Amino acid sequence: MSVIRDIAATYAGPHKVVDRHLAIGEREDRALVLVMAACLLFFVSSWPINARIAHLEGRELNPLLGGALMGWIFIAPLAFYTLSFVVGLVLSALGWKGGTYGSRIALFWALLASSPLVLIHGLVLGFAGPGMAQQAIGLIWVLVFFWFWSSGLMQAGRSAK
Repeated sequence: MSVIRDIAATYAGPHKVVDRHLAIGEREDRALVLVMAACLLFFVSSWPINARIAHLEGRELNPLLGGALMGWIFIAPLAFYTLSFVVGLVLSALGWKGGTYGSRIALFWALLASSPLVLIHGLVLGFAGPGMAQQAIGLIWVLVFFWFWSSGLMQAGRSAK
């Protein structure tokens, strides 16, 4: 299935999509592509707010975008790998059978599948600025992200048995 169809299918049943990803077997190249695609979309979502800041504060846009690029493309993937490793270890200590690869796929897919909401959040923040709409979209994203992540972790634990 294509990534866009998988993202749409995740909103109907996140565990099914994670199960399909895990059924392929441990492929670290797939995990890396998932986290890099998610980080790229998060970087793109930062463009409107950086443009707003540059316009309202009279600053140059390029350094703002360069900082966002550095953060989202180079630092965030390492942080997400570390987070997934720690969560995998903690859950394994509690008896979870998903392993660190299952933890990575669950986290990385949750990030990528929830990225349309991040893009909307970026647009709202860039065009309307901070406020109630931005907070509402942010809350929806957080809830959806944790739903996808927890469903993925549960499926990874079931798939490993």
